[in-house]
Amino acid sequence: MRKRWLVTYYTDRDGSKPVEKYLRELPVNERAKALAFINLLEEKGPNLHRPYADLLDDGIHELRIKITGTQVRVLYFFCYQNIIVLTNVFDKNSDRVPKDQIRLAKKRRKDYIDRFSEEEIRRKT
Repeated sequence: MRKRWLVTYYTDRDGSKPVEKYLRELPVNERAKALAFINLLEEKGPNLHRPYADLLDDGIHELRIKITGTQVRVLYFFCYQNIIVLTNVFDKNSDRVPKDQIRLAKKRRKDYIDRFSEEEIRRKT
């Protein structure tokens, strides 16, 4: 049986989940497309490559989605044995991923790992 990855959303200290919120606010057909990409990431994990995903910097990856002409990027990281945490999402308007978005993903990664053990993450998903 193939290993499946557990995809979860970064959760702020106030309980909000920025990526989940973004997805909920998309029109139904666009949300379905984004969730199909996330399901593909869940299936393939680190074996998902371009054009769907890419490594950016220091363990921060991007999920590359095109929604009605807009390049959308979901940043994520791998942790523990098979967990993928989606940290932030934005519309990409330039050739490069903005450094502030990568810094935000790194900050959220540190915060998430500091606050949640593997067991806690599995319990809440």
